[in-house]
Amino acid sequence: MLQKHVGSGVFRLEKDTLGVADPVLMDEVLGARSATEFERPTFKPLTGRSIPRGEASALMQAVGQDVRVALRTPMEERVDFSGQWPQVGHYYLRDLVFGGDPRRMTAMVHRSLELTPKLTWAVVAAGAGLPGWPSVDTGSALARRTAAASTYEDRRRALGLYRRVAAPICFTVAAMVTGALWLGSPFDDEVSNEHILLETLRLLPVSWNLLRRASPEFTALDDRFGAADDLLLLPLLSHRDPALWEAPAEFRPQRWRDLDPDTHPGYLPFGHSNERCWGRHMVMPLASRMLDLLRRDGYAVSAQQTKAHVPLAGLLEVVDVRVRR
Repeated sequence: MLQKHVGSGVFRLEKDTLGVADPVLMDEVLGARSATEFERPTFKPLTGRSIPRGEASALMQAVGQDVRVALRTPMEERVDFSGQWPQVGHYYLRDLVFGGDPRRMTAMVHRSLELTPKLTWAVVAAGAGLPGWPSVDTGSALARRTAAASTYEDRRRALGLYRRVAAPICFTVAAMVTGALWLGSPFDDEVSNEHILLETLRLLPVSWNLLRRASPEFTALDDRFGAADDLLLLPLLSHRDPALWEAPAEFRPQRWRDLDPDTHPGYLPFGHSNERCWGRHMVMPLASRMLDLLRRDGYAVSAQQTKAHVPLAGLLEVVDVRVRR
């Protein structure tokens, strides 16, 4: 995709799907209407039931409170960050933000549950059915909200929502920091964490695509959009467009001294201005905290490792990165 379509505006991906990488068109599409419930990755329907925006907002507030509490904890004197990333970073974050929660809840954040939805729901069902359901005064704000469920079906849904909210924080932040380590470690002392992360999200946008289902609002924007065409908007491509970026393939965190991430054309690591990703103000401070620790203690990618794999899955991340002091 990078070799074939960087610099392209609109192109056919499948018989019913168009890729869109033109920054003006991307802006128009995302501004044409709000995302539907099936286009919201975190809050799409769960177990066949919609997640109302009020419930989604309450969950966001709970986990936002938990992240703020975690960020107020003193920086650890020593953290062993050596090993395979993003796994190491993922579990550090789980323990930092949700470490005081009951085990049946923190199990929802385990990376192995990504293997298959059947495994996820087997663990959810087991957690909901086990005796000794936690009390509502246990653990994080998210855990207390989860513990308020009473019936088996409510507990099953509550654990599913716990995973939907807690796991993306760990996955996203670990992916961002792993990408930063891979692209630039060891870092220049003069470069800020913010600029490192903004540049990492340019080259390795965790949310590398934004799906919009076929909709009448879109056909009026461009005659190439058919009435039955889904649109896959691709920050992965617009973030590397040579018409938008100087030396687009190079990792240059310093470029952000003169650029505004909220207004630069085609830069959409957290979605469109009219509907920013709900986790933006959580993941950036958490990622910066991890970078502070990694930089303080001299961690970097092993000098012997020169290649890594980037699966083009729902979440874009570099995997199997060996980090050492």
